[in-house]
Amino acid sequence: MTREEFDIELLEADTSEKRKTFIQKNLVHGTPIVFNGNEGSYFSFRNRIAQKFQVQYQEVFIVGSSKLGFSYQKNTEFSLESDIDVVIVNESLFDKYHQAIADYQYELDKFIQTRTVGEMQKYEKFLKYFIKGWMRPDYIPDSFDIELLRDEWFQFFKSISNNKSEVGNYKVTGGLFKSMQYFEKYHLQSITKQYEKLKI
Repeated sequence: MTREEFDIELLEADTSEKRKTFIQKNLVHGTPIVFNGNEGSYFSFRNRIAQKFQVQYQEVFIVGSSKLGFSYQKNTEFSLESDIDVVIVNESLFDKYHQAIADYQYELDKFIQTRTVGEMQKYEKFLKYFIKGWMRPDYIPDSFDIELLRDEWFQFFKSISNNKSEVGNYKVTGGLFKSMQYFEKYHLQSITKQYEKLKI
């Protein structure tokens, strides 16, 4: 799908329900452009991640420009400099990380003065996404030593980046949604904004 085709189809999605279907069809379903013509490798890539986190491979998919070939939000094309943005959708896994982050927050409350203003601002941004059912580890400050994120999440995605997995020479990053409902609700907001821009 080209960017022009994307916009034409989106313009036809003139209700929330139609835009939700648009999200399911174009942002979730199908083989990402980074695996174009190589569906078997895409399965192997998803299955590798699924086995690591003990989820179903259908709960792992690629989003962003490496899925579509472009970013409709940033208005950029997929390139060799792009990241591969992986999303896992699984409630049990989300709850596991929620518990680890909650435990860390209790520890943080005791020593809040040891964190810089910049670190706390970044962490607050993380929490704004987290409360919407989306864990974005890229918004956790490096100095926030949450063991589960450090030892499991970050190390794993680093281990499948830069020619260390089926996806090739790209940096792989991961995000986690509690459920597909949260995923769709978040993307419905951004897709609706894009729809409104196109209508002008």
